[in-house]
Amino acid sequence: MNRDFVRQLDNNYDLHRIPSIWKRLRLDPVLLLMLLLISVAGLFVLCSASSGRNMLLHQSSFLLAGFIIMVIIAQIPLRMMQRLTPFAYGLAVILLASVLVIGIDSKGAQRWISLIGIRFQPSEVLKLVMPLTIAGWFSRQSLPPSYRDIGASLLLIGIPVVLILEQPDLGTALLIGVSGIFVLLLAGLSWRIIGVALLLAIPAIWAMWHVVMHDYQKQRVLTFLNPESDPLGSGWNIIQSKIAIGSGGLYGKGWLLGTQSHLDFLPESHTDFIIAVLAEEFGLLGVAVLLCAYALIIGRGIFIAMNAQTLYGRLIAGSITLTFFVYVFVNVGMVSGLLPVVGVPLPLVSRGGTSIVTLLAGFGVLMSVHTHRNFQGRYA
Repeated sequence: MNRDFVRQLDNNYDLHRIPSIWKRLRLDPVLLLMLLLISVAGLFVLCSASSGRNMLLHQSSFLLAGFIIMVIIAQIPLRMMQRLTPFAYGLAVILLASVLVIGIDSKGAQRWISLIGIRFQPSEVLKLVMPLTIAGWFSRQSLPPSYRDIGASLLLIGIPVVLILEQPDLGTALLIGVSGIFVLLLAGLSWRIIGVALLLAIPAIWAMWHVVMHDYQKQRVLTFLNPESDPLGSGWNIIQSKIAIGSGGLYGKGWLLGTQSHLDFLPESHTDFIIAVLAEEFGLLGVAVLLCAYALIIGRGIFIAMNAQTLYGRLIAGSITLTFFVYVFVNVGMVSGLLPVVGVPLPLVSRGGTSIVTLLAGFGVLMSVHTHRNFQGRYA
């Protein structure tokens, strides 16, 4: 009797045919959980780093907006996303050019623009639009890419990079350039071309040092090589950051009990150097937990890229994941003194408006790649 009842139940109520709530919402639960955990942890650290209620409310509002936009973008099929990307690229370039004319100057840099009362950085939008644009270009070409296709993609990358360098914002320009280069590499660039590019990098670095980089950017590199040469000037930030990281020990001093940030020894504690605040208050274990969460996100992104059923999906998922890894690697490296300071915030933890929304929008694209796997694009 019981076996017959169970068999009848299986026939009338096949659990395998019922779509889960995650499939209906077009969301990836693993990514969503990790992003929520890091965001909440980031609010706790920011609360300690800023000691200001307004900044916490500001961060919370942008996180909420970012998650809403992430959910919306996750519903967009890849085919539609591929068609809209050229218009988004053109609009982003126009906004970048507008920054040079009507941009808002702050601390010697002209990187912001205000439209209908909303202040934002157009360069942040390119962090997402750039990989989508280059991936869309290569998904319509035959692979491996020809010299013509490589030249066209480098032109698409170079236009916004040059405009951002004029602001000036070397860190963002490099990140946007890297996000496009990642797509180029994933498209199957030959090792011969990569070798030639590495050889050309030597004179390019010389030209960047003597022509492109400003005096304060050169000073950052020199400070990285020897921060103790100017301990009360350009080397102050990195020296205080190392002190904060080392003083946290294994378990940290406790939440709101950090001295480097609360006594104003650590500049930019709520933006670029916020992981030093985390290390001082939560110790090595706190930093390890955060890095593990980042590693899970990166691993999930690689899994999504490997299982994407189209070339377009593989390219954008791989590029977004690798670019996210670069954000984490560069921020942690510069705060710990392993890399020069280039002004890269810690994802979902550092204070930011446009950067947070753009980052979460990128994860919306990742979720769309994973949940719209039946999309049949060209050269799938």
